[in-house]
Amino acid sequence: MQKSIFSPPIFPDDQEKTRSAYFINVLVWSNSPILLLFAIIRIATGAEAFGVENLTLFTIIVVLAIVWALMKTGRVRVAAYLHVTTIWLASSMIALTGSGVRGTGFTSYFVVMLIAGLLLGWKPAIGVTILSVIAGFGFAFAENAGIIIPTYSVAINVAIEGTVLLTFGAIFLILIINSLQNAVKRETARVDELHQSNQQLLELRDALESRVAERTEELKKQQKNAERRSRQFEAITRVTQAISTTRNLQEALPRITDVISEQFGFYHVGIFLNDQANQYAVLSAANSEGGRRMLARGHQLKIGEQGIVGFTISSTQPRIALDTGADAVYFNNPDLPETRSEMALPLRNESGVIGALDVQSTERNAFTNEDIEVLSTLANQVGLAIENAQIFDRSQKALAESESITRQYLRNTWKQLPKDLNITGYKYTLAGTQALNNKEIDLEAKPESSGKREISYPIILRGETIGTLSIQVPKDEHVSRDKLDLIKAVAERVALSAENARLFEETSRRAEREQIISDITAKIGATVRTESILSTAAAELSQLLDDADIFIDLQTTNKDEKDAR
Repeated sequence: MQKSIFSPPIFPDDQEKTRSAYFINVLVWSNSPILLLFAIIRIATGAEAFGVENLTLFTIIVVLAIVWALMKTGRVRVAAYLHVTTIWLASSMIALTGSGVRGTGFTSYFVVMLIAGLLLGWKPAIGVTILSVIAGFGFAFAENAGIIIPTYSVAINVAIEGTVLLTFGAIFLILIINSLQNAVKRETARVDELHQSNQQLLELRDALESRVAERTEELKKQQKNAERRSRQFEAITRVTQAISTTRNLQEALPRITDVISEQFGFYHVGIFLNDQANQYAVLSAANSEGGRRMLARGHQLKIGEQGIVGFTISSTQPRIALDTGADAVYFNNPDLPETRSEMALPLRNESGVIGALDVQSTERNAFTNEDIEVLSTLANQVGLAIENAQIFDRSQKALAESESITRQYLRNTWKQLPKDLNITGYKYTLAGTQALNNKEIDLEAKPESSGKREISYPIILRGETIGTLSIQVPKDEHVSRDKLDLIKAVAERVALSAENARLFEETSRRAEREQIISDITAKIGATVRTESILSTAAAELSQLLDDADIFIDLQTTNKDEKDAR
């Protein structure tokens, strides 16, 4: 309770108002006892108890109580103006009724000026100063005009009044100095706070710059990884294109090694394939100079015994040597002296491991997990390419064998056909179509004697020439390109039509034979007696072969019995 009475109110939202309330509270509780003590001393020294000066002092004490009440209720600005106004009027009353400009009343204007500056600011203090100067000159003119008759107090009263003024002045100076010190402290604190803020900002800037640098470096790494990943996918795409566009294994494998080396920047890329006995891995393609020398001398590695490639094929698992100098399995190859790290991946197909993809780099620790993943995919693609190429080669060989057999069959068939028919060709004139034999063809072989020239095109069936289409025209007749194309097209149609006719006749003959055999079989199957069966078979064959003599010899003794006898 006591603390709340003597403590000034605090206004969190208005620092200046809080400061003014503090000063008013100090002035009220310091000035009231001093003024009261001053009044008592004056009375004790012979002054009238209810004289003008004492009444002024009591009035000031009452006003201070009102000022304190206004301050406690939050009307600090009103209380400050009331306090300054009351003190100024009291000082003027004391000067007017006392010693004028020579007395303590006029001198107390200085204290009022301090109070105004302390509570209200510099503008009201200037206003009070101007009023005080005007009042001083007014007192002086009034005294010269005889309006004011100054009175002179006894020495003790002058000393007391001077002491009170000095005390008030000291209090105000202390408050002002304290206010200035507090202001300096606040500014110092603000400067320190600002310095700390600046330091924090600098630290934050450094941290942000560091984070930006780290982020930039991270972005560069990500960009580099993205570019590397892009090149890896491009390598997969190009290998896939090489696989899809090249079916020849001897052409596809070198292209694959070149693409992998180009896209990944590897020193050497080689492809090993197992031999037929699965004993050795034979180098089948390489991109480097050393690899080509190895190809020239037929480089091979013992599976399961020599090098990383041999180990990979035997174990069916990838093998990586990040430092070839420290890897005991690594095969030191004089053709590839710059190798510092090597990786081999198995090449698989449906039957198992058929070889290995060998990749070598001039840098230690050259292979990342992404490289292993991508190269494993490439190894699978290469294995698929090898399998497809091998299937294609087998298909091509089978197709070539089939075409060779077909052409041999066509060649023999069409070679035998003129002999069977005793016809070697046909001739067409305005008189009609005439079959020709060898003699007639020989007679017609020289058209120059009749003033004509001959245009010939081979009749080709599935790559085999089965005849010739010859046309005799007058020597001076021009045969256009369209007519020549027409002759060529007719020759192609003749080949197809002649082959269709031959196949039809052959099919008809085969059907006829099958029918005859079926009829004979039916007649033989109509009886169950051996004599009837043999007799029927002989009769049917004789009739079929133009009454040929048919003999059926039944051998009751086998060859072993004859030899034994």
